[in-house]
Amino acid sequence: MGTRKKVHAFVRVKPTDDFAHEMIRYGDDNKSIDIHLKKDIRKGVVNNQQTDWSFKLDGVLHDASQDLVYETVAKDVVSQALDGYNGTIMCYGQTGAGKTYTMTGATENYKHRGILPRALQQVFKMIEERPTHAITVRVSYLEIYNESLFDLLSTLPYVGPSVTPMTIVENPQGVFIKGLSVHLTSQEEDAFSLLFEGETNRIIASHTMNKNSSRSHCIFTIYMEAHSRTLSDEKYVTSKINLVDLAGSERLGKSGSEGRVLKEATYINKSLSFLEQAIIALGDHKRDHIPFRQCKLTHALKDSLGGNCNMVLVTNIYGEAAQLEETLSSLRFASRMKLVTTEPAINEKYNAERMVKNLEKELVLLKQELAIHDSLANRNIVTYDPMDEIQIAEINSQVRRYLEGTLDEIDIINLRQIQEVFNQFRVVLSQQEQEVEAALRRKYTLIDKNDFATISAVQKAGIIDVNGHLVGEPDGQGFGLGVAPFSTKPGKKSKSKKTVKDPPSSSARKEGASSPVSGKDLDMISTSKTQLVPSSKDGDVKDVLSRDRETSSIEPLPSDSPKEESRPLSIIT
Repeated sequence: MGTRKKVHAFVRVKPTDDFAHEMIRYGDDNKSIDIHLKKDIRKGVVNNQQTDWSFKLDGVLHDASQDLVYETVAKDVVSQALDGYNGTIMCYGQTGAGKTYTMTGATENYKHRGILPRALQQVFKMIEERPTHAITVRVSYLEIYNESLFDLLSTLPYVGPSVTPMTIVENPQGVFIKGLSVHLTSQEEDAFSLLFEGETNRIIASHTMNKNSSRSHCIFTIYMEAHSRTLSDEKYVTSKINLVDLAGSERLGKSGSEGRVLKEATYINKSLSFLEQAIIALGDHKRDHIPFRQCKLTHALKDSLGGNCNMVLVTNIYGEAAQLEETLSSLRFASRMKLVTTEPAINEKYNAERMVKNLEKELVLLKQELAIHDSLANRNIVTYDPMDEIQIAEINSQVRRYLEGTLDEIDIINLRQIQEVFNQFRVVLSQQEQEVEAALRRKYTLIDKNDFATISAVQKAGIIDVNGHLVGEPDGQGFGLGVAPFSTKPGKKSKSKKTVKDPPSSSARKEGASSPVSGKDLDMISTSKTQLVPSSKDGDVKDVLSRDRETSSIEPLPSDSPKEESRPLSIIT
């Protein structure tokens, strides 16, 4: 960010034969001006009328030539604009004080050129002196008349009048006028042609104070964009210079305005009043809100008034005694403007398209450098590009063959391949787990529901819950959540033994007794019967049901027991 600096304010006094030497005096340093008024005797003895004022400014230009005015006021602002700093030069003052002459000048004599044509000449001259930069210049000319926006260059044949009214738009980069034509100028003559075209379209009128009085505020803007030819082309700087020629404030009684001129004067005084309010608010650091949107003038100059720019104010005054009240008003405005601070900073931007191209070039060069380094180190051919689908499929095939035992080792070339091998290991193992779980679910559907040993083994494998429902399958009320048996929890031991009322055998019925089987023994039996062993080749799961039927040592229920045939097994805890 840039450093804060004060707005520079200069005073230019219009030469006149009837200069009030007794009322207007300049300081020895040529930077101060004192105003003295005689007391009005008609107000009586007790008269509190202020008679003396003193204004401290950055310079007083009295009987100064156009060349001296430009060297003092605008030269530094224009030169810094080519380095990326925004600039604003504004002429303020009463009607007929010489604002338009200071800004634009006269066309009769070359020496009478104003700030605007001299700034254009300096811009193109400095471009010629900077062959290391490619600088693009564009210009626009805006007029604010009766609180309406007009494009002074819309009369050009390739522009034409705008169908939609222009509006002021704000964005993070600043304030711009939507609908305002911006024209590319490759040489000084083109810029002057656009300036003269806009000057002929300005609205002027005649009244008692000025034969050619400007009835509108005009803003001529020079946009610049500089790209370095020697440094990186992805970064460039932009800047703009606002050259503002304000309409003159006038007292209606002195100007004798009537009809259309009276309406124009009303709008001019209103906008200048709002401009002064915005300046007062900017000078007061305790103010949080600045009324920029009260009028089109302050809104269009929002980023210039106290924003990111170098700002200079030229206050034009009359030196005659009859105009002393307007002179005091103009000097008060200049002193208030000096309280405003700006924070100019270089406007650096980055071209995203060029940045991507430069990164792609750098990537190619780095790959070439790595290839040369690998060849000098006698390494094998290493590819640094991302793996495609064919290479990933080949690694997946090697991982599967390695797990099946048909491949002794996996070829490793670089670190990227190692990472992909681990990824494929994760994928293959995840697929095998899903296949095992699906096989167990299929086998469970074939199990006899009265075969307790097999059901207990499947339950311990986490396939079914304590109620006999498949884990994750709907049970009519919701989804079954598998609950591991208490005896399988790590660090826990069952406090009570589980016994199963087994149907009595024929010998036991004769003796009238039953032989219960303990839960611990049943767990050991069921675990040994239902252990899942995956195949080393095809990964299939051995049939849980067949293994249980082959190795089962529990005798089947006798068919001659009518009382025990329909009685289900009951678990006693």
